[in-house]
Amino acid sequence: MFIRTAQQIIHGEDIKWKHTWVSKEKISRHLPMAVIASEDNRFAEHNGFDFKEIEKAMEENKTRKNVLAAQALSANKLPRTCFLWPASSWLRKGLEVYFTTLIELCWSKERIMEVYLNSIEMGKGIYGAEAVAKEHFHKKAGQLTPGECALIAASLPNPRKF
Repeated sequence: MFIRTAQQIIHGEDIKWKHTWVSKEKISRHLPMAVIASEDNRFAEHNGFDFKEIEKAMEENKTRKNVLAAQALSANKLPRTCFLWPASSWLRKGLEVYFTTLIELCWSKERIMEVYLNSIEMGKGIYGAEAVAKEHFHKKAGQLTPGECALIAASLPNPRKF
């Protein structure tokens, strides 16, 4: 949020920052399921590092020009969203490992999902489930339908574009 706000200031844009934290009980039960289905379908099974996906990405990268990364919610996305910066680097990857270990040791999977759903960028200046629900669907996060949750989850690879 801070990096995107600084970018808005640097580019002379009006600051847009929409964010309201809500408890997991106030988020549609369909949103975590949609996010898991689209982002990390083994979220409940791994300890932050999905070794099956890592192995698959390494194998596919042997024949690809553009390198694929195996991304897990707690291993890549949550640390990058909450503690790090968006640009990829080996330093950031190393810090992601550190934060992933701490997150997985200290938080339950439910807490990880709650923090992720309240923190992720979901459009220009839009952060978290409550903000995206109000901005795009004119309702609270708890009122999102399965279809709306699927649309939100589908946009997560690049929410500023989609």
